[in-house]
Amino acid sequence: MNKLSVKLGLLFFIFLVIIELILFYFLYSGLVNNRVEEELAELQARGNSHRNILQKHFDKPTINHVALMETEAVTDVVIMSHEGAILAASNELTPEMQDLLQTEKSSIPTEGKIVEGRWKTELTISSVSPVMIDNKLVGHVFMFKDTIYIQKMILQLKKHFILVGALAFVVTIITIFFLTRAITLPLIKMKQATKSLSKGDFSVSLTEITSNDELGELSRSIQKLAEDLHHLKEERNEFLASISHELRTPLTYVKGYADLAKKEGLSEKERNKYLAIIVEEASHISRLVKDLFELAKIDQHSFVIHQEMVNVNQFLTNLVMKMRPAFSEKGIGLQYDPVKDLQISVDPNRFEQVLINLLDNALKYSNSKDVVEIRVSSNEENIFITVIDSGEGIPPKDLPYIFDRLYRVDKSRARKSGGAGLGLAIVKEIVEAHGGVVTAKSELGKGTTITIQLRRT
Repeated sequence: MNKLSVKLGLLFFIFLVIIELILFYFLYSGLVNNRVEEELAELQARGNSHRNILQKHFDKPTINHVALMETEAVTDVVIMSHEGAILAASNELTPEMQDLLQTEKSSIPTEGKIVEGRWKTELTISSVSPVMIDNKLVGHVFMFKDTIYIQKMILQLKKHFILVGALAFVVTIITIFFLTRAITLPLIKMKQATKSLSKGDFSVSLTEITSNDELGELSRSIQKLAEDLHHLKEERNEFLASISHELRTPLTYVKGYADLAKKEGLSEKERNKYLAIIVEEASHISRLVKDLFELAKIDQHSFVIHQEMVNVNQFLTNLVMKMRPAFSEKGIGLQYDPVKDLQISVDPNRFEQVLINLLDNALKYSNSKDVVEIRVSSNEENIFITVIDSGEGIPPKDLPYIFDRLYRVDKSRARKSGGAGLGLAIVKEIVEAHGGVVTAKSELGKGTTITIQLRRT
């Protein structure tokens, strides 16, 4: 049996047994006291009943008749005169009964009283009722009952409580067994799941735990953690494979063309051609390392932005002038219609990096004579900067992942397809660092629209 089950079961058992014992004690004591009080009240009521008869006819025949009535009952009656003489008795008096008859009678109330109620320690309980005729005390009616009858009743009650207690004990054990099992089984499964996670096995499943309580929430959290770790592991493996590929390819070019450039007998033109390729590949490696360094700074929370108020129109106009030669060289138009005076709080250098990445992507995936457009709009709360191209577009299955690191729509990784899949990831991180949101819409063959939403200041 699991240690946790034993501990929980023992803990529940101790608490429930203590609670049951306390409840049984108070219930038993209450029932016993009530039954004893009922017996005493019944004894006094019986004495008052005889007293009522005698108050109507306090003569010898009536007195003897009252005594005769009690001869076959479990109670005894003794009728005394006011002076203390015994007028009649239902049975022979015991020493205990004689002692009780000596009770001080001057303070007895009209409704009578209990003379002896100590049923645990005495052999007899007793009550006395005064007989009043014309407001004059003429005698007393004493009622007696052996405590053996009360003790038998209490013993019977005790047996019932023992039987009920034994049943409650068994039910408690069964309940604890199923209760601890219901609680610990999910915990055991979660423990096994976390142990598997610690060993690198992320294929755990806790879907059978469907409760809506804290255990259910914990199981769903562990399941989500397993899925996230599995996704992270896949991303890490893909990241390492991607980086390895991205670095290996240009390094292979650099080494290969460097070996060619070292050969004797090459013309100056051929040597310069090889050296130009080496420079191009070295630049590619430099850009890749720079992008990785940027992402590393973001992950380590050392990525700092220095915001300042920027005129949107002036900022975009300068950016378009800087990027237009690259677009013109490929025969692609770059259009921006100036807008009204808008101010926004951004880090100019970082935000320029965002838009350059977006425009660079638009340039790579657009065809000659296409037009890339920058649009600006705003409302009371936000400013929207949108980059629209009419290029190849992005397949719907790839669209949700384009801002993930090293995700590339072109799985072939052809060198003509551009970067290493880090540009949009950097865009997303920088925009979110500004408190903004970046979204993408695309349709195959019709182009892509990237929108940056920033709060107005």
